Amino acid sequence: MKIEEIEAVMRKNEGLSEQYVLPGNYIIVRLDGKGFTKLTKEKLTLEKPFDEKFGKVMIDMARYLFNTGFKVIYGYTQSDEISLLIDRDDQTFSRKIRKLNSVLAGEASAFFSLQFQEICVFDCRTIAIPNQEMLLDYFCWRQEDAHRNSLSAYCYWTLRNNGFPAKQAAGKIEKMSQAEKNELLFQYGINYNTLPLWQKRGVGIYNKEVMKQGFNPVTNEKVDCVRKELFVEKELVLRGEYRAFLSSIFNVYSH
Repeated sequence: MKIEEIEAVMRKNEGLSEQYVLPGNYIIVRLDGKGFTKLTKEKLTLEKPFDEKFGKVMIDMARYLFNTGFKVIYGYTQSDEISLLIDRDDQTFSRKIRKLNSVLAGEASAFFSLQFQEICVFDCRTIAIPNQEMLLDYFCWRQEDAHRNSLSAYCYWTLRNNGFPAKQAAGKIEKMSQAEKNELLFQYGINYNTLPLWQKRGVGIYNKEVMKQGFNPVTNEKVDCVRKELFVEKELVLRGEYRAFLSSIFNVYSH
């Protein structure tokens, strides 16, 4: 068989498993740290339950991913995950799911590894979203997950820091209600309501129009102009207010 014929067969076999995000759908990709529980315990020296450097690297990585060839509308990060909303008209890699997942997972893994000088791996999944209402549902779901995990993490590490073994600390908070967890923290002098919002609600990243002063060389005059800058929101609002906040961003890109 000639090499051209072999190539044709191989290309056909590759294409059998190819999947695409259909036209008209928004694209959400979610990146998650792979094996980060072991990584943060054994290789990285981090403050528990939240580490300032770790949080900053996640934000910086989200900002970096805005500039990897995709038209990203909104980014959200909490803990070791990042969700990116890609414009529904983006045609990068012909919307191939395999390429979206592999390229973004590779970019994220490389960026994070360089920051900590350790091999750190992210996996990636692609989600097709047909309308804006479901977009709002998705990001509100991830924010609620951030709140739930943050509260549990504070309870767990408060108990650990006060002499509880790992298994006992996990078992103690497993069936606690939200109110009971808040009360547990209060007993150890921690008011959960006063903790930094980025730890409880995650962080949003989006392009924001700002007024900048420029210079017109033709008229030799200073001029005001509108520019887009990547903005990091570390004090996100909640629930209904969050939906309204997201809608104001998404509506700019709707057609």
